[in-house]
Amino acid sequence: MRNMLKLKGLLAAAIVLVVGSVQLGAQERTATISGLVNGADGGVLMGAQVIITNTGNGSEYGAVTGSDGRYAVAGLAPGTYRMFVRQIGFGPAAEDGLRILAGQNQEFNFVLGITAIRLDAIDVLASRAIERATPVAYSNVDKEQIEQQLGSQDIPLIMNTTPSVYSTEQGGAAGDARINVRGFDQRNVAIMINGVPINDMENGWVYWSNWDGVGDVTSTIQLQRGLSAVNLTTPAVGGSMNIITDAAAARQGGMVKQEFGTDGFIKTTAQLATGRMGNFALTVQGTRKTGNGLAEGIWTDAWSYFVGASYQFNDRNKLDFFAIGAPQRHGQRLYKQNIGAFSSEFALGLSDYDPAALLQFTEAPGTSLTAAGAGFRYNENWNAVSTSYTGLQAAGTSRFNRHEAGFLNERENFFHKPQINLNWYSALSETMTLSTVSYYSGGRGGGTGTIGSLEWDYSGPSRVADWDATIARNAAEPGGVSRGILRNSRNNQWTLGVISKLQTQISTDLTVELGVDWRTASIDHFREVRDLLGGTGFLNTSSDFFTAAEEMRGLGDKIAYDNTNKVSWLGGHLQAEYSTSQFTFYGMGGLSTISYDYTDHFRDAGLAAGGAATGAELQINSGAIGGYQFKAGGLYNINDQIGVFVNGGYTSKVPIFDGVIDDNNGVLNENPLNEKVLSFEGGLNFRSLDRALSLGLNAYYTQWNDRTRTRTVLDENGEDALISLLGLDALHSGIELEASYRLTGLLRVDLSVSKNNWHYTDDAVGTYRPDARDAATVNYVFYVRDLKVGDAPQTQASLSLSIFPVEGLFLQFVGRTFGSHFAAFDPFGRTDETDRTQSWQVPNYTVVDGHFSYTLPDTFLQFAHRTKVFLHVYNLLDATYILDAVDNSRFNGFDGDHDADDAEVNFGLQRRFNMGLQVNF
Repeated sequence: MRNMLKLKGLLAAAIVLVVGSVQLGAQERTATISGLVNGADGGVLMGAQVIITNTGNGSEYGAVTGSDGRYAVAGLAPGTYRMFVRQIGFGPAAEDGLRILAGQNQEFNFVLGITAIRLDAIDVLASRAIERATPVAYSNVDKEQIEQQLGSQDIPLIMNTTPSVYSTEQGGAAGDARINVRGFDQRNVAIMINGVPINDMENGWVYWSNWDGVGDVTSTIQLQRGLSAVNLTTPAVGGSMNIITDAAAARQGGMVKQEFGTDGFIKTTAQLATGRMGNFALTVQGTRKTGNGLAEGIWTDAWSYFVGASYQFNDRNKLDFFAIGAPQRHGQRLYKQNIGAFSSEFALGLSDYDPAALLQFTEAPGTSLTAAGAGFRYNENWNAVSTSYTGLQAAGTSRFNRHEAGFLNERENFFHKPQINLNWYSALSETMTLSTVSYYSGGRGGGTGTIGSLEWDYSGPSRVADWDATIARNAAEPGGVSRGILRNSRNNQWTLGVISKLQTQISTDLTVELGVDWRTASIDHFREVRDLLGGTGFLNTSSDFFTAAEEMRGLGDKIAYDNTNKVSWLGGHLQAEYSTSQFTFYGMGGLSTISYDYTDHFRDAGLAAGGAATGAELQINSGAIGGYQFKAGGLYNINDQIGVFVNGGYTSKVPIFDGVIDDNNGVLNENPLNEKVLSFEGGLNFRSLDRALSLGLNAYYTQWNDRTRTRTVLDENGEDALISLLGLDALHSGIELEASYRLTGLLRVDLSVSKNNWHYTDDAVGTYRPDARDAATVNYVFYVRDLKVGDAPQTQASLSLSIFPVEGLFLQFVGRTFGSHFAAFDPFGRTDETDRTQSWQVPNYTVVDGHFSYTLPDTFLQFAHRTKVFLHVYNLLDATYILDAVDNSRFNGFDGDHDADDAEVNFGLQRRFNMGLQVNF
């Protein structure tokens, strides 16, 4: 009821604003922009799109040229706009992006180039979809929307207003977000920055803390759902997300932005750009971010940087250089909890939560550092420690103090992953171009945890490390040998890659593309001593090569395991596209080969094989594993407003590293099956001639068979057993709608809706080896048929109301609602044939965000060309809702019958704000 009253008040205020806006708008003069569009040969162009974008609020206006090549766009309120002209088969005009001031009727003429191949071919490298030309379902997020909605959240969260996309903060720590598209997690979504994939080469995951600050330099994001138009060695299953930055597009000048937010959040951003200086352009940006976090112990201490440069050698050759990185440390909340641990009131409000579970999972009290009743801020991954403890921490050879003297994090992430791109675009002739990106990505860092025996505090809903008791016990041990310590799990890596695409225009309508994608990576995985917790050393016998003296490990020394994994990828594709103003058809085929290598620096090869020691390290090579993909699609523009499209494809996808080599135990899966993906999609797009109304409606069908998952378990005799879960088949299908309507120049409504059905189609049947080193096999069956795929809502909708009452003032309310959200579950746990119960269904929820900004008059600061104040309020109505869930938790479940008291969850973050001032000069 309280939320409903708030919502009614919010709607009433919005109506008042809209009415006032319309009245104000009725008093404003409007202007008409008109002109002529010609081709380079002097002939007029019929059917060219003229797009005029308001730089203040992102509203689009437009028209299509008639048979005489003329256009007219009426109803423009006074303000600043940019003009673009687009025609399939033609390149951009020299005047593309022309900045105009509307206030009176004006005329502008454009001349489009003959060739469709552009020198700023980052769009080619990133395989970006083009309106009315690319037959895939996609959504674009432009610079204005990013500034209006993102604030300083992780960049995937800006995609939550697009169909079938679910992004969450998970535990709430900065950089720990994840994104799910059409029911597929981000391991199966190709994510790129400036044409380069950033998915981890071993397992496909994306760690967004490595890309902190990229949202401040992003010019546009395009999310293509499904198999997409992206051509990479590792094909997309759920979709592809292209993040584009463009140094050459930045105007001369700079920007300073200062932000403040809930719980001590402070972020400072500074940018300098040369703009176009002859043939050269340079943009440099740096960011500093700190904060206490929105839950206990999830502080952040981060920097980020971006350097982008462009040099146009001549009209045929251009180089772009990009360097981006984000050295950072942050506390984490990695463990979900039983619902009762966060809120007994919420738990008892659920019809399927057994009140008896609250005797086991009591609501979290405060710690010595927080007020009692911490509730939703509870985090078991930290605790207080006496300030008298001054032990140093280590990462390799570096020595440093813990983040705060008064507490210790059990879980902390620290990493720096710079990426450097050199993009070369060359027009070899009038009809042939070569686009190549060479890149390097490094990476040093890892995450913390415990190892050995610690003292634990069990007084709360889950155990928490008792640091003071552990430190005292370690100090009292004979010789000061620590029984339990903090360790780092390190991931030091480097990647080199080249992606090259040769395009040739066979005729005005037919283009052929040949592409090569080569990458190689080496990743060192090891653990090391981070904090001895009061002791002087830690005894570790995990290496076959340690001497007795070397088994006593000190700060920064390696322990537990030390592996090097190598991944080598090589792929190529051939694509042909036939495109006119009315038709587009394309087909592509791609082949790839991937090999995995593993070296265990702690295990003797002879001992691992059950023989005598040889002094040689254990090594495993998978050999080359081949994969392939085929895709085709077509688009038909019925008229200047309506287009329909279909596409389909088949992919044979090589399993990730863990599906081929178990690097925990040094075991090769000798017969890994490729995963098979069959996908079809069709849709309709509508855009009114004046661009006031746009609509996209599509349906998709994706069958994913032979998903490979592996797990090393202990059998009944306590021996290692490697299970390769094969034959895990799932069907993902759904309908998606995306629409935008500009009622007036003062009001715009955006809507997205998706209704999906994701489920497993059969039980997983196969064999596993009871002994990881033995060829003998045992049959297994995991009973998952007809169970819903979990971890994301299968029904979702988003509605945005954007209001522009007067020039410079922007208000937006974004509501998102989610339903049919089934908790994630482990297929390995489904061993009972009589248990076909669906995983627990998360309660439906709705959350509303508010975004407000005001661009001050130019006279406010004489040296600035734009000064803006802004405020973001996330979870405006302070809703209480569950964001992520795991079914029948082994750690936090009650009675194992797939209901609310057996789930472990993350709650959504409470109401919070981000506000600041941005000055562009």
